[in-house]
Amino acid sequence: MPVVISILISISLAFIASASSGIVVPHGELAFWQKQFIFAGIGFAVYFTISRVHYRYFLEFAHWIYYLSLAGLLLLWVPGISKSGGWGAARWVGIGSFTFQPAELAKIGTLLMACSILARSEVGTLSRSLLALLKVAAAVLIPFVLIFAQPDLGSAMVLPPMTLCLLYVSNLTITFFRTVALIALGLFALLTVDLIRYVHYVQEHNLSFLDGSKLEKKNDKNSSSKVGLQASNVDSYQKHGLLPLKDYQRNRILAFVAPSLVDPSGTGVSWNQRQSLITVGSGGFIGKGWKEGTQAKLGYLPQTVAHNDFIFSVIAEETGFVGATCILALFAILIANSLQIAAKASDRFGRLLAVGVCAIFMTHIFVNIAMTIGLMPIKGIPLPFISYGGSFLLSAFILMGMVASVDRFRLSRAT
Repeated sequence: MPVVISILISISLAFIASASSGIVVPHGELAFWQKQFIFAGIGFAVYFTISRVHYRYFLEFAHWIYYLSLAGLLLLWVPGISKSGGWGAARWVGIGSFTFQPAELAKIGTLLMACSILARSEVGTLSRSLLALLKVAAAVLIPFVLIFAQPDLGSAMVLPPMTLCLLYVSNLTITFFRTVALIALGLFALLTVDLIRYVHYVQEHNLSFLDGSKLEKKNDKNSSSKVGLQASNVDSYQKHGLLPLKDYQRNRILAFVAPSLVDPSGTGVSWNQRQSLITVGSGGFIGKGWKEGTQAKLGYLPQTVAHNDFIFSVIAEETGFVGATCILALFAILIANSLQIAAKASDRFGRLLAVGVCAIFMTHIFVNIAMTIGLMPIKGIPLPFISYGGSFLLSAFILMGMVASVDRFRLSRAT
């Protein structure tokens, strides 16, 4: 596991340096790859420390870690501490020059809390498992709502698949999963109706999709003015929506399913995904070579996202199909190793913990790569150990350290 992580970190540093090579770093500040190097050094120290802590202690202190993670999410509503990012989303807590993303700690706290509940409960038929299900639902729903309200749909969407994987490993009856599938189909139908109503709203109010954050009135053909008038009711549909989504989130989904409707010119909300597809495709079989990629350097793939959410696109352009396949192979080794550790775990909590970590990583890997190659709408979800970002990198090291602890202490008990 440390060997694979080290290779992924090395790849991360190399291609963060490549993707951000066109960014001018202010005098006295470190480059992105240098910051990532420091985060990685801290992360390895955290990884090896946690791997030597008996995982049963995480069961004992799961509640306190969970409450701490909720407190971190609540700090986002404290004026002067929370820091906003794109679309006005308050996702970071800043104290002086130090900033971190509470959602990453919330993933760990929620995982431990859910594993703790399931490890201490009797799970089987729905009637016998009802109390445990209610506890798990409450433990997951609270951070889900707090993260979703930031808004940070990308981080929030990691929690449901993690929870379902934990319940599946707990041998919950298949009736529950059939019910969940029916609910998911209902939500999909509701989303479809909501998007149709949104499109009708835009058309009825003589609005046009701009860039996912605003709506702009269409130019009057009889007017000599060439400048569109900004609508006074910008983002007003979300007040009447069937689902609690922001209009820019609806635009992103529509840009995926109907790009010709939302962004026919390809210069608005669908720009990032279209340029990502071009970036990946231009790499061919063996790529253009390290630092020889042009999409990020020339600004077609925006430099604000090239080194984090779209780092896989940069790797694919510069190393081609061969390099992209190697990345997937490394992740496959990491996941397979973690699942093997879960299979050999000596107790239910260790097994649940390792499986939960796998679920979190697989969700991040699948969603991130899928959005870069046009299989899913754009979501702000990073690629483990490769995307730039201190909070997520440290959380990834913590999660893998827990899995290593399950393997190290599977034949012993906490004292």
